[in-house]
Amino acid sequence: MSRIKTEVDPAEVGLSPDRLRRIDAYLSAYVDDGRLPGWQLAVTRDGKVAHLSSYGSRDRENDLPAAGDTLYRAWSMTKPVTSVAAMILVEEGVIGLQDPVSRYIPAFADVRVYQRGPVDRPVTAPVTEPIRVRHLLSHTSGLTYGFHRAHPVDEIYTKNGYEWATPPGLDLAACCEHWASFPLLFEPGTAWNYGVSSDVLGRVVEVASGQSLDAFFASRILEPLGMEDTAFFVPPEKADRLAAFYTADPATGRATRNDGLGAGALHRPAALSGSAGLVTTLADYHRFTQMLLGEGVHEGQRILGPRTLRHMLRNHLPGGADLNSVGRPVFSEMPTAGVGFGLGFAVVEDPAQAGVVASPGEYGWHSAAGTIFWVDPKERLTALFFTQLMPSSAHPLHGRLRQLVNQAVVD
Repeated sequence: MSRIKTEVDPAEVGLSPDRLRRIDAYLSAYVDDGRLPGWQLAVTRDGKVAHLSSYGSRDRENDLPAAGDTLYRAWSMTKPVTSVAAMILVEEGVIGLQDPVSRYIPAFADVRVYQRGPVDRPVTAPVTEPIRVRHLLSHTSGLTYGFHRAHPVDEIYTKNGYEWATPPGLDLAACCEHWASFPLLFEPGTAWNYGVSSDVLGRVVEVASGQSLDAFFASRILEPLGMEDTAFFVPPEKADRLAAFYTADPATGRATRNDGLGAGALHRPAALSGSAGLVTTLADYHRFTQMLLGEGVHEGQRILGPRTLRHMLRNHLPGGADLNSVGRPVFSEMPTAGVGFGLGFAVVEDPAQAGVVASPGEYGWHSAAGTIFWVDPKERLTALFFTQLMPSSAHPLHGRLRQLVNQAVVD
């Protein structure tokens, strides 16, 4: 398995040791009062791990510690990996950002847009613009998630078995056929909505490459980067390393074990989810973030070209707008004002408008399961935090973490 260790004294790379300890004190309080089971954190600067810490349990009920080899459900932090996979194929000329998705999944040739009406009798109209590959990458496709429960189209997903998972037995190809038959929330390219776009993108990768998504990930991203423990499920020999899953009690805020939501990670899924399928370790995902910080290369393994990655980090929202203007609220603490969206990542455009201490151009993503990462190219810094608590917005956790990491930069 890949390992992670502290590689440099924080002061040598412009981080204050005393200020870094504030992060651990803040996060540890969440464990001590029962709001979190445990956590792990890595902060790097100039490509070197300067602060590595953990506290609490990966399995509170069995008193198993949060350890270096603990496996976590990455959930939506799968999306950036799928985006990188698609851009590998873009670089090779196998797919194009302007390509209609129907070139790879014919069912998307006839998608329609919701106009009005109830779930059982929606009034729809043909799209005037096809869903293109770039719309999947930027979440401007008009696809959605059932768990939003904020629109009749969300309810259509839920009624058909698409809420937090896909219907049992259906593979990714079959799921895409269903999603293509559901109405879109809006005309592709006109707004932003969090949904199954990355799942459909994963299917595009499969069709275009001729490989299953797990095989493509393994050969083109995971193996080159040494991400030895990252996969779409946990095999039996690693099951004891998987963190237990917890949800926040609405009344008390305390972390409550939820094996029903967590058990899916122990079995190979029928549908390989490019949105939320991966299980990984802090050490493995750290390697992915260092590839991003290195503009596509890590330890001599180039995954993407630097110009490709820089293009991914532009704001691809319509008219250069921010998420607050053209997006629906997401299930997280993430700021939306002053924040754009690229091809797979949220990108801070205006820190003052966003109300966060950050650099313009800082980018990353998170998940409803509590995991988060970001990369700050200006400060040459990455941060990676893993826990297993849903929803991630139950406590002021991710926002405070950004504050605490950035206040430790003193050079």
